[in-house]
Amino acid sequence: MTMSLDGAVADPERFAVVFDAHYQEIRRYVGRRLDLDIAEDLAAETFLVAFRRRESFDAARGGIRPWLYGIATNLIGRHRRAELRRYRALSRSGPPAADDGHDQRVVDRVSAGVTVQKLSAALAGLSRGERDVVLLVAYGELTYDEVAEALGVAYGTVASRLSRARTKLRDALGVEV
Repeated sequence: MTMSLDGAVADPERFAVVFDAHYQEIRRYVGRRLDLDIAEDLAAETFLVAFRRRESFDAARGGIRPWLYGIATNLIGRHRRAELRRYRALSRSGPPAADDGHDQRVVDRVSAGVTVQKLSAALAGLSRGERDVVLLVAYGELTYDEVAEALGVAYGTVASRLSRARTKLRDALGVEV
């Protein structure tokens, strides 16, 4: 991020710039991890926590984006049981029915349903740390360094968690991940 945006974190009058720049991205991440019903609330709570802790943000330690993802991931941790229930339910039922009735869309939806069921079951089988790393990389598109910063762990921990998770996902899905 630019220095002006880093400076906006500490300045209560300019914090809205941080919100505007990252809110949608954080909301999408939370929505993918939990449910769209809770995504708005947790994304807003992420920025409330960030605003309250803005004095502790240190641009020399890393960027705004991983800092916000770290806060969001910690808040998601509070809702971990709901996340696991969602993955388990998706593994049993698949995604919601398609809105239109085109034959090809139905075929695509059935195929996707099987994939979603397998993936959801596989994600539910990962440890909390492995799931956090996988979803920060997949949904948040964070680098290993950013994931390490977001979770407050070493780079090597991120790499080993991701490696273990890929092995588990590959075994569960029967594909190369």
